[in-house]
Amino acid sequence: MDIDRILRHCDHTLLAQDATWDRIRRICDEGIEFGCASVCIPPAFVRRAKEYTWDALKICTVIGFSNGYNSTAVKVFETEDAVDAGADEIDMVINVGALKAGDTEYVENEIRAVRQACEVKILKVIIETCLLTDEEKVIMCGICARAGADYIKTSTGFAGGGATHEDVRLMKANCPEGLKIKAAGGIRDLEDAALYLEEGADRLGTSRIVKAAKELMR
Repeated sequence: MDIDRILRHCDHTLLAQDATWDRIRRICDEGIEFGCASVCIPPAFVRRAKEYTWDALKICTVIGFSNGYNSTAVKVFETEDAVDAGADEIDMVINVGALKAGDTEYVENEIRAVRQACEVKILKVIIETCLLTDEEKVIMCGICARAGADYIKTSTGFAGGGATHEDVRLMKANCPEGLKIKAAGGIRDLEDAALYLEEGADRLGTSRIVKAAKELMR
């Protein structure tokens, strides 16, 4: 098992409601030390984290988090504000209710609007797989690709379920060329993380992998 490879694909995550700057600073330090792809943090900490890490670490933040039912205008504003604060990557939550109602045009247009707002920054689209049917997951693979997203992401981790290996395999089989996959929520350990990468995930959103790497090194 290549632990360094796993860490390079890891978005080291802290999105807890009670997150403090001291905890955010700690995961930034860990992200740099362990060579993580990014840290994924609440929007309110983006500017401070960017000033703290500068170019040593990518800063990822979340938009429409965690329920996704903000208006498109609010999501666009959140994105513009995050980019202005120094965010390198944007993870947005779709309007699941719109998808469930069959309004795929709304969902696609909203992703396009956020794509435009985040300019050249990496855009990951959280579809909340635990709330979707397999058909809806496949539909979202096409929508994300057409709307210009860089990644389709499984989960927020706040909706009662996270990534599953079945979902990652399904998405891998249905993602158009160029659309990558981020598995997030409930990744248990290094072995679990390695399997997600083997199955086609390119990023892993997790708060556990750095801790697991630390324990192994001890």
